[in-house]
Amino acid sequence: MKRPSMIKRGLAMLLLACATTAFAATSDKAKVTTTMNQNPLLIPSTLPFGAPDFSKIRSEHYLPAIQEGIRQQRKEIADIVNNKAKPTFANTILAYEHSGRLLDRVSNVFFCVTEADGTPEIEEAEKQVIPLLTDLENEISFNQQLFERVKYVYDHERNSLQGEDRKLLDEIYKQFVRSGSLLTPEKKARMEQINKRLADLQQQFGSILPKAANDAAVWVDSKDELAGLSEADLAQCKNDAERRGGKAPYCIVITNTTQQPILASLSNRKLRERVWQASRHRADGSMGASTFDIVAETAKLRAEKAELLGFKTYADYSLDNTMAKNTANVYSFLNNLIAAYKPKADAETQEIENFARQTEGSDFQLQPYDRFYYSAKMKSQRYNFSDDQVKAYFNLDSVLENGVFYAAHRVYGLSFRQRTDLPTYQSDMKVFDVFDKDGKQLALFYTDYFRRPTKRGGAWMSGFQKQSYDRGTLPIIYNVCNFAKAPDGQPTLLTWDEVTTMFHEFGHALHGMLSACRYNTLSGTAVPRDFVEMPSQFNESFASIPEVFEHYARHWQTHQPMPEELRKRMLESINFQSAYALGENLAATCLDLAWHNLSAKDVPSADEAQNFETKALKEVGLLDTQIPPRYSTSYFNHVWGGGYAAGYYSYLWSEVLASNIADCFAKRGPLKPEVGQDFRTKVLSRGNTQDLMERFSDFTGLKQPDATVLLRYRGL
Repeated sequence: MKRPSMIKRGLAMLLLACATTAFAATSDKAKVTTTMNQNPLLIPSTLPFGAPDFSKIRSEHYLPAIQEGIRQQRKEIADIVNNKAKPTFANTILAYEHSGRLLDRVSNVFFCVTEADGTPEIEEAEKQVIPLLTDLENEISFNQQLFERVKYVYDHERNSLQGEDRKLLDEIYKQFVRSGSLLTPEKKARMEQINKRLADLQQQFGSILPKAANDAAVWVDSKDELAGLSEADLAQCKNDAERRGGKAPYCIVITNTTQQPILASLSNRKLRERVWQASRHRADGSMGASTFDIVAETAKLRAEKAELLGFKTYADYSLDNTMAKNTANVYSFLNNLIAAYKPKADAETQEIENFARQTEGSDFQLQPYDRFYYSAKMKSQRYNFSDDQVKAYFNLDSVLENGVFYAAHRVYGLSFRQRTDLPTYQSDMKVFDVFDKDGKQLALFYTDYFRRPTKRGGAWMSGFQKQSYDRGTLPIIYNVCNFAKAPDGQPTLLTWDEVTTMFHEFGHALHGMLSACRYNTLSGTAVPRDFVEMPSQFNESFASIPEVFEHYARHWQTHQPMPEELRKRMLESINFQSAYALGENLAATCLDLAWHNLSAKDVPSADEAQNFETKALKEVGLLDTQIPPRYSTSYFNHVWGGGYAAGYYSYLWSEVLASNIADCFAKRGPLKPEVGQDFRTKVLSRGNTQDLMERFSDFTGLKQPDATVLLRYRGL
């Protein structure tokens, strides 16, 4: 079975190497052409809207397709550079915007499966793909002739351009400058080396982390040890054990965050401690895997990169391209939140410990692995309901169709229809047609909700294709989550946090679906990090609006709505112990900034990384064993494996934006179509075509975001 894979890869590499020469033998050329034409990724999909045909795509197809995409874009860039005509917006900026479409299409599919279905074959392909893409990015970024043409247009034509044309020129010019196009040849050469190494390190981190989490799974020998778990959770632990080789009858899987949700139910304190330790130390070397070498080298190279570009630190470089603009603004924002949060957090911890001592004795010392357990009991006593009690009303299918989709229909006029004729990369997925209020097809939407060993932790949105009038493409969007799938024949029931996660990720999906932009580069979610989370966090607000809630929160057996008294108690409990959620986010945010607010010479070594984390948290007043960072340094994938370096603050920043917008909806009518249309027109549809603060102000009437609203929404 492996031979065809090796043949196709070899031929694709031969094509790339010989792109400018003719093959001597006609028969050899025929063989190459035949092989390449058999690669479904190289042939435009015949499925609706160009949807990827996963019934034909195999893991061995990705590498040669990406190599061919690289070859094509290299030729397209060469055509721009070699154009003898004077540089213009049309022959340079638009030509650049139109380049790389094959590579873009193939990469969108490839990076979906690397995250959501990372089989060993895909991981091997990724190791080869990342250096190739990094080389291409460096070639384009440091192509002096190309940049000179871009700069000529910027200098001579910018003032005559308007709207999206000018914005596209600005973004492309800025991308080149931020990539180092103005550097000396010596500095460019060093920048290329740094970019290659950073890409390699990011791939390594992303590969190590899911393996470390899988290796950290806690094996349990008997059902008695799992006292406190529901029958559904027990079944899930048994199923997870079977899927991971059956080393013991039960297995507790480690999720991506520091605190583990299962700790809220486990009565066995020793097992709680085992789970906590497995989570906290999954990648710091205590259990085998360590990412600290990658972290230290990544931080040092990022700092050096920023210094090459004239910035003091990587944080300064990163924030220069955001709404926040600089570290001073971010730290001012965070310090105000920390000051308001700290007294609440201390009181919250003391309250939980006092509650635990009522049953455990006056000398009981609350540990971090106890917090969720006693907090859950305290919450249950105060509000008189259990998670299992409310989960019965949160059937995943109902939450999606009668909640998420229903809210989108009421607010934006969208409708959804499942289709079963489009293949997916995993059998549990679903696909939906998305229709606008006028009945026209707006998008395709894929869901991939269940966890599996080949999927990386967390939840996210992305797309196989973006909206673009210029390209004539409709958005093909997907949401990925990591919910525990119920046994066959049973409904998958969700916690309230999981319900809001579905609404959150669909908010991102709406940002992509409702895009109405000319250029691919500017459309959909192509906005700075501290704005991109706003639509998703705002969309969470619809989950608790009474009309929407009653429509989806139906008992999975009786189909009756959740009793009003239970609904009231549950919603009142949302902000119970809310200081913890804010504190873990603040701690992770400050860790991210601490690592990226260093000069290259000040970055600690791998051996010093853990101590640096402790020191950094202490300096901002967030060193609290009871409220650790949501992600510790060694497993902070957003920062070391994703695109959130010096940007994790954006979750809190954009939550403020979302709270301000939710306030506007509440005042004007949260489900009124005219309010939704106004938000869609002024914000969601505009991508990165206009100034973000102006768009925010245009809708809310606020000149600046109001952070006090966030504290109110969180009950602080």
